[in-house]
Amino acid sequence: MEEKIKAKIMDEKKIMRAFQRMAVEILENNRVVENLVLIGIQKKGVFVAERIKKLIAEMENIDLPTGILDITLFRDDLHKHEQQPVIRKTEINFSVEDKDIVLIDDVLFTGRTIRAAMDSIFELGRPASVQLAVFIDRGHRELPISPDYKGKYLPTSRRERVNVMLKETDDIDQVLIMEPTRF
Repeated sequence: MEEKIKAKIMDEKKIMRAFQRMAVEILENNRVVENLVLIGIQKKGVFVAERIKKLIAEMENIDLPTGILDITLFRDDLHKHEQQPVIRKTEINFSVEDKDIVLIDDVLFTGRTIRAAMDSIFELGRPASVQLAVFIDRGHRELPISPDYKGKYLPTSRRERVNVMLKETDDIDQVLIMEPTRF
């Protein structure tokens, strides 16, 4: 399906401000930072987590443990895909037991990815709490999942797609709304 850019929503400056705000809110809501860990969901949630980690390190002079989570095998739509799914790495080199986890992703849509991520985390242990940080919340929830921290709420239609572009993967920081040119 071909897509065209419908709107440019955020540029580099707006993205940086949103990351800074998210980092501050996470610190304000977690007074005991020694118990705090960040886990980014593959793929772009990992880069969002790394940016938040860097900002928190600059503000608090603390290096938060940060993990990488692949939720592929926990998806509820695996049976619908004809192709073999691409499995990326999960790399959590710390215990999640009794930790305050901030689960991080780039875009929150239906909530199904977050449900799969929570299932995956609970396979590893029982955290004290799980909080959700998403860079873009676009609405259209199918499950009762709501972010604790968000960079931007961006209401969209179901046919539109939000494209979070980050320097780490796309050589530019911007958020675009894409629209199919044909069905």
